[in-house]
Amino acid sequence: MKKVLFLLFVVFTNSSIYAQTETDRNQNTEGSAKKNIVKLNFPALAFKNFTVQYERAIAKKITLAGTFRLMPKGSIPFKSAFIKAANDPDVERQINNLKVGNMAFMPELRFYLGKRGAFHGFYLAPFASIAKYDADLIFEYDDNSAIKTIPLSGSVNSLTGGLMMGAQWKLSKSLYLDWWILGANYGNSKGDITGKKTLNTSEQQSLRDELASLDIPLTNFTYIVDGNGATLNFKGPWGGIRAGICLGINF
Repeated sequence: MKKVLFLLFVVFTNSSIYAQTETDRNQNTEGSAKKNIVKLNFPALAFKNFTVQYERAIAKKITLAGTFRLMPKGSIPFKSAFIKAANDPDVERQINNLKVGNMAFMPELRFYLGKRGAFHGFYLAPFASIAKYDADLIFEYDDNSAIKTIPLSGSVNSLTGGLMMGAQWKLSKSLYLDWWILGANYGNSKGDITGKKTLNTSEQQSLRDELASLDIPLTNFTYIVDGNGATLNFKGPWGGIRAGICLGINF
C-alpha cells in the first residue's frame, strides 16, 4: 500500500510540475507575443498619397491604430487620363492649373471578430479623421462671352467620424496583409479659399453667377465677391471614403 501511495504521489507531483511548466510556457509565449504592426498602404501611392499605419494589440481581440496620410501639393493624380477623357481644351487648361494636397491623422479602435483574436480575420473599427486639404487653382468664368480668370488658393479643415470594415491575414512569420474594405466617414468642415484681383462691376457679377452654378458634393459653401476679388467660405457637412491594401511588419 505504501508503494502504491508513493507511486501516486510521484505521478501527481510530476503531473503538477508538467502542468506548471506548460502554464509558464504558455504565459511566456503570450507575454512575448509581438504586439505591434507598422504598415504601408500600397495602392494609395498611385494617388500620390503616402499612408502609414501603426497598430498595437491592447486586448485579446482589440487593437488601437493610428494612420497618417500625406499628399504633397501638386498636380492631381492621373491628370493625363482626366484630360484625355474630357477631350476639352477648357477642361485641360483648368486641370493643368490645379494643384491639390492633403494631410490627415486617423485614430481607430479595432474589434476582431474571429477566434484567433487580434491581428487575424475580419474586424470592425470605429475611427475619426482629422484632415486638412489645400488647393491652388486658376478659376475661369465667362464675362460677356470673354473668358476671364482669377487665382484662388486656400485650405479646408475637416473633422469626421466613421466605421471601417476590413480583414487582416498573416502571410509569414512577420508579414501581414491588411485589407481596408470600406470606411465611410461623415462630419463637418471649415475653411476658405481666396483670390485677390481688381474686378469691375461686370466681372464681379459674372464671377458671382459662375460660383452660384458650382455643385461640390458633400459640402456647403458661401462666397463674397467685390472689387478686390473673391472669398469662398466652406462650413458645413463633409464626407469621405477610406479603402486600401496594406503590407505590414509585425514586431
